[in-house]
Order: sequence, then structure tokens, then C-alpha cells
Amino acid sequence: MKLSSSDEEKSKAQKDCETRNGEGCDSPALDVLLTDLAEVNNSRERANRLFQWIIHPVQDKSFFRENWEKKPILIQRQNPDYYKGLFSTAEFDRILRNNDVQYGVNLDVTSYTNGKRETHNPPGRALPYTVWDFYESGCSLRMLNPQAFSSTVWQVLSILQEKFGSMAGANVYLTPARTQGFAPHYDDIEAFILQLEGKKHWRVYNPRSEDEVLPLVSSPNFSQDEIGQPIMDVVLEAGDLLYFPRGFIHQGDCLPDAHSMHITVSSYQRNSWGDLLLKLMPAAPEIAMEEDVEFRKGLPLDYLQFIGVQNSEKEDPRRDRFIAHIEGLLKKLVKYAPVDASVDQKARDFLHDCLPPVLSAEEKASSVYGAPARWGDGEALDVTVQLKGQTQIRLLGAGAARLCGDGDTVSLFYTSENSRVYHKEEPKSIEMKHIDAMEFLIHSYPKFVSVASLPCETMELSIDVWFMMGHAKIKILRKSPLKLSK
Repeated sequence: MKLSSSDEEKSKAQKDCETRNGEGCDSPALDVLLTDLAEVNNSRERANRLFQWIIHPVQDKSFFRENWEKKPILIQRQNPDYYKGLFSTAEFDRILRNNDVQYGVNLDVTSYTNGKRETHNPPGRALPYTVWDFYESGCSLRMLNPQAFSSTVWQVLSILQEKFGSMAGANVYLTPARTQGFAPHYDDIEAFILQLEGKKHWRVYNPRSEDEVLPLVSSPNFSQDEIGQPIMDVVLEAGDLLYFPRGFIHQGDCLPDAHSMHITVSSYQRNSWGDLLLKLMPAAPEIAMEEDVEFRKGLPLDYLQFIGVQNSEKEDPRRDRFIAHIEGLLKKLVKYAPVDASVDQKARDFLHDCLPPVLSAEEKASSVYGAPARWGDGEALDVTVQLKGQTQIRLLGAGAARLCGDGDTVSLFYTSENSRVYHKEEPKSIEMKHIDAMEFLIHSYPKFVSVASLPCETMELSIDVWFMMGHAKIKILRKSPLKLSK
């Protein structure tokens, strides 16, 4: 079963390519694309263009209408170099040689033989000799967080996370010929399989029941007789893409004549309506009890006599009235639900999950990271930013920072000081004084605005902007490179 774009979509993609690239229907190489994206003024537009390149020639709108969270799609390109430059076995080897790669933290060694899935991680650092010995013995290698070591993977994921509004992660899988590294299972993420080298045989299966559609957690390993017949039985070659939603069971094995390297780009873990309601519901009854006497009235004196598991099969009019009253309170509860505050909680989690942005040369030169501050002649030089009313500033990216409320305070949460290793750093924020000014900056993006145009006194704001540019390292850019004085 092959699901791919229609001729009409391909025609639209052809026109889109010709408009954007002037290169016919061939998309640009990744290094060319990333160079071009660095010149794009809007981080949301960068994310849209990168995602469109990943799923080319299928159109973005068509994908989200027909496939996202619904059904798998296979894109075969007959172009083995399409994803060239994203990651490779050569880079894998360099990382092992030059970095402190730890088993179980950064690398898993796995096998799946005779229906049995095993992990073979020894303790400590993954040294090349041992890792390649495992590989030669038929084991698969899974790099858990390649973005911590690969600047290209970091850049791609840091751009994509603005497309999804959710963390974009990645694992790299290297599998020897004639082997399989993992048992059939489903995941709790939306998975994009980008085939980088060699080829791999994939089988994809429908969720086994309605309860396993868009699941909250990944499954255990399944045996072959638990999963039925595949809806998709395909071979991915270098340059191909396979997408499947969370809940779709899958397994991949290598053919006798080729190894396989692919990278799985993932997103939308714990990002459902239900996850938002989990943030919202604990607070809603508290607000309702403070503001509405109906929620403060006492329970019936005898409610334990007709409600509870031991009474669940009893027919009692008191029980019916009790449940009807609960339903009425729940309907009324909606107006007390702190939707904005709950979304802010989700947003804080997302900003903590995010990779830090990758700066272009221009962005670096126009932010505190490109400031020429240094030590010379026995003193610190070039450490004072000269901000004037006509100074043009903006945020680095749409997703670089967000105002979030917490009770009586409003704080600015930001991603610029996050680690490339997941949650290695604590969430970064500062309490805001000039909230209106920051809202103005956020909503003005991607336009530059002058300091004088911000809705507060320029002198006070200059102090805050300097703090954010320097000490907190919020990505606020000048329209031209920073000019500093002693």
C-alpha cells in the first residue's frame, strides 16, 4: 500500500519550486537551503519552508489535511542525495572518536532475534572499538540525541520546533545488513523517517483498537501474532521519507545487500487537548469555589449511601439527582476555566523543551553574542551598549521568548540559554516590569521597531533592554551590528 502525492499536487509543487528556487522541481541541497533560510527575516517562514522541503513534493496543507494524526504516507524520490548533509556514518564515527558518548544516555546497542528484543549497553563511554565491534556482530546502534553533537541536526530541529509548536526531537539508527534492531511497537510521537543511507524494509500496521489511536504512551514490544497484517510493506531507499502517526505499529529490518541509516524526526509528544485540560482542570474548581457559592455548598448528608462503587448497580432516585447535579456544575465550571493561564503552563513546558536557536552571522553580529567586549590594557573594554531612541530592535525569532502569567506576576520565558541536551538547564525566565513594551515587541515581530516607539519611558526601557540583551541574554536584535563603547 503506497500513499503518495497526486499528480495535481506534484504539479502545484513544480510551480512552487519554480517560483521559490528557479530550479525546476528539484529542491535545493540541504546546505544551500539552510544558507538561504538564514537570510529569511521571519522564523515562522523559515520553519514552513524547511518542513515543505522535508515532505516535498507533497504540499504542506495537503499533508496536514489528509495525513497528520490520520494515516501514513510514503514519499519515494529516486534521489539518494536528497537528505545528504543531515547526518552520515562518517559523522557518527567522528562523534564517537571526539565526544564523550555514554551508553544509555547518548547511545543504545540493540538487537531483535527470534522474536526477542535485547539491549546490550555496557556501562560508561561508548568508544569506537567497542561500538563498531557490536555493529559487526549484528547489533543496531541508536544515537538518542544527535542534536547534542551535530550542528546540522541542531539547526534543523531548532527551526522545525516553531512549525510544530512542540519539541522537535531526533534519533539516528544505524543497522547492519540482514538484521533488525527493534521489535514491533508503536510510539507516542508523530514520526518522520528520513532515510539517509542504504535501504530498509518497513512494515506499518493500523492501531489494534480505538483505544490505541493517538496513544498517550509508547507500547511494549509486540509479538508478530499480536499485530495482524501490515497496511504498508515498503522499502525505503536513501532520499525517501515515511511518516506515520502515533499509535501505528511499525517494524523495520535490513535487506541482505545493504546497511541502513535513518533519522527519525519526532514531535507532538503529550501535546493533546487532554494534556491541556490536565493543566486547566485543577485550577478551575479552585476559582469556581472562590467566586460561586454553588461550588461551596455542602454535599448531601447521606451521599455515601447511594454513590460509590458499592452502590453503582443500585437504582436510587437520589443517585440520579446527584449525578445530574454534578453534570450541571461541570457545565458551569467552563466559565471559570483559566484557559490563558493553562496555555501558559503548556508554553513554559515547551520553551523548556526547546533547543536554543542557531544564530546566523548577521544575528550574532546584531546581538549581545557578537559584542566585542574584551579585556585589554588592564581593564574591561567595550562593555556599554549605547541605546538611543532611534535604535531599531526586535526579537530574534517568533518562538524565542514568551510572556507567561503566574499569579500576580508576569515573566518572560526564553530559549536562548537552553542546552542542546534535553533539560540539562533549568527553565530560563525573568520577571517583567515593562510588560506593555515586551508585548509590543512580541507582536511587532518580524518587524524592527525603534526604542522610542515602545510604550514606556525610553530611559527606563533602555535599562531593561540592556539587561535582557546582556545579562539575561534574551535575543533582542539591533537592525545593525552592535556598537559599543568603553
